[in-house]
Amino acid sequence: MRPVYYLLVCLFFLFCNKAEKENEFLPEKKEKTVSIPKHPKFNSYWNKGKAEITSYALTQSRYGEIHQGTAINIFVTEQFLPKKQVKADTQNKTNISILKLNSTKKFVTGIYPYSLMTSTFSPIVGSQKAIKISFSSQEWCGNTFIQLNNRAQFEIDFRSYFEKNADKELLLKKNTLENELWNLLRINPKKLPIGNMDIIPSFEFLALNHQKIKAYKAKAILKEDGDFMMYSVDYPTLKREVTIKATKEFPFIIESWTETTTKNGKKLTTKATRIKTILTAYWNKNGVTDTEERKSLGM
Repeated sequence: MRPVYYLLVCLFFLFCNKAEKENEFLPEKKEKTVSIPKHPKFNSYWNKGKAEITSYALTQSRYGEIHQGTAINIFVTEQFLPKKQVKADTQNKTNISILKLNSTKKFVTGIYPYSLMTSTFSPIVGSQKAIKISFSSQEWCGNTFIQLNNRAQFEIDFRSYFEKNADKELLLKKNTLENELWNLLRINPKKLPIGNMDIIPSFEFLALNHQKIKAYKAKAILKEDGDFMMYSVDYPTLKREVTIKATKEFPFIIESWTETTTKNGKKLTTKATRIKTILTAYWNKNGVTDTEERKSLGM
């Protein structure tokens, strides 16, 4: 009986290992809700081989005060490998089209500077959640890094120099991600979730405020305000509200945003206001003479 027993055990582990590899990336099952397509004008604006770069004047809340800085949002479409979850180097039938947002912030607190960047990769078609998100923070105390990979579950890798936020790896249920909402707005505002739901807040907020990485109860509202639309997400337990103001008409350019938090009875608001938007293939513009285009952004 013993040889048969060992054979069964070996077959069991072989099957489990195979299943684990096959589940390395699993697209989400079809949701009960209707999958909303991209905006009809999406291709004419986004598929020109250029990125949309928008500069913002930033007033950033940190350490109980407001600090001056700049923010840049870079939206661009790319071909993406869903299994490896990286940008594709070549055309391949397994590639999918994604909209990527690289959001950067730079500001100074007292004597030392902060540099923040969040990258969010969202499928353009279908109802699948963001495939990948990464966040990094650099300041004189040290580095913080978070990466989410959308596989069978949300796989999160967290690295930090803080004891309270020591290195960790997490698995989370696939709830709505605050970071992906910015891309959904640009693809088609009708994709934005509305009402009461569980949302995983932005990685920037969670990391800088040492909050547990999980979904929190939230309420999302979309309303019109003249030529603009206002999309707000309120987290009652976190005492935090985020509002994005964008043009009501395509291509839904983000005009400004605010993030209001209350801590120890003190309310502070981070705000970014648009300076200028340009379309450019910035990856080809790395020469000394190309700095003129950078100046056009008011940087």
